[in-house]
Amino acid sequence: MVELKNEGDKYIVVFEKTHNSIVNSIRRIILDEVPTFAIELVEVAKNDSPLYDETIAHRLGLIPIKTDLDSYNFKQTCKCGGIGCALCEVKMTLKESGEGYVYSGSILSDDPQVIPVDKKIPITKLFGDDKKLELNLIAVLGVGSDHAKFSPSHTYLKEDGDNVNLIIEPYGQLEAKQIYNKSIEILIEKINDLEEKL
Repeated sequence: MVELKNEGDKYIVVFEKTHNSIVNSIRRIILDEVPTFAIELVEVAKNDSPLYDETIAHRLGLIPIKTDLDSYNFKQTCKCGGIGCALCEVKMTLKESGEGYVYSGSILSDDPQVIPVDKKIPITKLFGDDKKLELNLIAVLGVGSDHAKFSPSHTYLKEDGDNVNLIIEPYGQLEAKQIYNKSIEILIEKINDLEEKL
């Protein structure tokens, strides 16, 4: 039997009399195989900030991006053949000028459903009214096994007597229940694939 409950931002799935290995397989799928969006490509048109282009690109990649799993494909399996199209990429821009911090809220997306989770994540700072930062960005779907920036949550197990609790603490790309449901869907696909090969 499985019981689901929310505790603040945490989503707890209680497995009664279930072996740790089964619950841990779900945990591993969440970390490594539940897809989310992240910024993958950064084209720097202008960078007057004190940070190198590569540093800014790295920081952008770690910004959690709200994810719409129903409308997009993985780039490598898209009908476009991986060239990049509206079904596997989301184009974004960032243009800021003048003295002050540049935050994630300055990122504008072609898709209003695929945007930074938090508008107040600092990216860099501009020193001087004449300084500018202008970037063209592309976000794609990926999984945690490719890069940690695609992992949707912090997830761990906790034993409670005969029960094993799976705790999901999402980063915001997906809701906790979506993460859990997607992990179960992936697990079922894996089991079906294995049965076909036996």
